[in-house]
Amino acid sequence: MSTPDLNLLVTLDVLLAEGSVARAARRLGLSPSAMSRALARLRETTGDPLLVRAGRGLVPTPRALELRESVGRLVQEAEAALRPSETLNLKQLVRIFTLRTREGFVENFGPELIARIAEQAPGVRLYFTQKLDKDSTPLRDGTIDLETGVVGDDTGPELRAQALFRDRFIGVVRRGHPLSEGVMTPARYAAGQHILVSRRGLKKGEIDEELERLGLERQIATIVGSFSAALALARASDLIVSVPERYTGNLRVDMHSFALPVPTSDVAISLLWHPRLDADPAHRWLRGCIRDVCAERRADLSARFEAG
Repeated sequence: MSTPDLNLLVTLDVLLAEGSVARAARRLGLSPSAMSRALARLRETTGDPLLVRAGRGLVPTPRALELRESVGRLVQEAEAALRPSETLNLKQLVRIFTLRTREGFVENFGPELIARIAEQAPGVRLYFTQKLDKDSTPLRDGTIDLETGVVGDDTGPELRAQALFRDRFIGVVRRGHPLSEGVMTPARYAAGQHILVSRRGLKKGEIDEELERLGLERQIATIVGSFSAALALARASDLIVSVPERYTGNLRVDMHSFALPVPTSDVAISLLWHPRLDADPAHRWLRGCIRDVCAERRADLSARFEAG
């Protein structure tokens, strides 16, 4: 079996990105006829037409769509491997990193992270954007550099992930609420009016399933899409909300928090990124900063819990 021409990977990557023989030719500095010949070789090599005519343009075949992500990654990794090694100079680094997080991360970890980065790399800026869904496309296309969240079945299989901390759900009410005193029981908890936090508008969750095992049902007064909105409502009313403890620490200031009277699963909050940035020195440095800040914050919360 003959060895395939690996230069065709670069050609295929550009063709799939541009979706046009003419644009791909301009990008690679080739003539349209040379690019057409390259496409013919790719079709022969892969055994697939890859790009087919649709009206006046070309559209990718299912095989081309399947190859697009892996080919792009291979080209990027090859370029990184052939690039001269550079020593990262943090004092001279000028870069903007985009982080996609749910509300609570910035409030709890942002100040320490920004201070650490300002000290080590004053030319680096962080752009925090809100995480409204679990779509992995922004990580794939480079719109964002990093995101935090729970790894699940809908997480892109090629993404890299590293656990930052584990979190548990707790109950929260306003100061002076009847549930802020006395022993918390499943019956007392279920008897109140509750706020359910769900980005997808779900009407029940794990807590409801555990209460049902005890023959209890809580009354959901309203459903909101964010922890901050839920806590704002609970702060100004007699409503009860259940939120992740560490992720909402600074959002719960001057409120009463309590352990839930039913068992719930812990969640692992992870840092996610696309593998094309795995070896990038500046990206590695930022990932380390985030891990360190989360670890220090976790140790500080644990110390305060033990002291209390």
